[in-house]
Amino acid sequence: MILRPSSNSARPGSWAKVGDAAFNKMEKVSAELLTLTYGAVVSQLLRDHADDPQQTNDQLEKMGYRIGLRIIDEFLAKANLPPCQDFRDATEMLAKVAVKMFLGVSAEPSAWNTSQTACSLVFSDNPLHDFAELPPHLVGTLWYSNLLAGIVRGAFEQVMMRVRCNFTKDVLHGDAQTVLRIELVEYMKDQGPGD
Repeated sequence: MILRPSSNSARPGSWAKVGDAAFNKMEKVSAELLTLTYGAVVSQLLRDHADDPQQTNDQLEKMGYRIGLRIIDEFLAKANLPPCQDFRDATEMLAKVAVKMFLGVSAEPSAWNTSQTACSLVFSDNPLHDFAELPPHLVGTLWYSNLLAGIVRGAFEQVMMRVRCNFTKDVLHGDAQTVLRIELVEYMKDQGPGD
């Protein structure tokens, strides 16, 4: 699936229903197992990097990026959706189908810029946060779910869009919501053999 810029993108009105159907088809992993395993990974990264939140954030993002490069194939195979027409279309599909399919929760795109090339994903819930509490010295510096930012970046790259992606709010920092900001950097050219 290659995404191309388009000024007249047809957007299905019921991505949420598609997300629910895709989630119901997926094999399930215990939410508690996922949460506890992820917490152990974050703790180990903090130990490996001498409690440095920036290095831990970077490592989580890199891990997520590699997952995102691979997870898009499963998403495309199981979701069985038409190709996206533009960044907004892809973001709606990500928020309402892919997030639901893989995490069992939904996200809502909001705060679009005027050129429709940047928005915020507001998560209704974040299962990675369950049972998690940051020590005071990491509040405001460690983006605990930064793995998700990397997954988003990697997945978009696989569909020929380079994006910047970072968390701007997190309930673990005392915010009311968890918010991930996504910005389209460029549509990538499809490289053929010898290009």
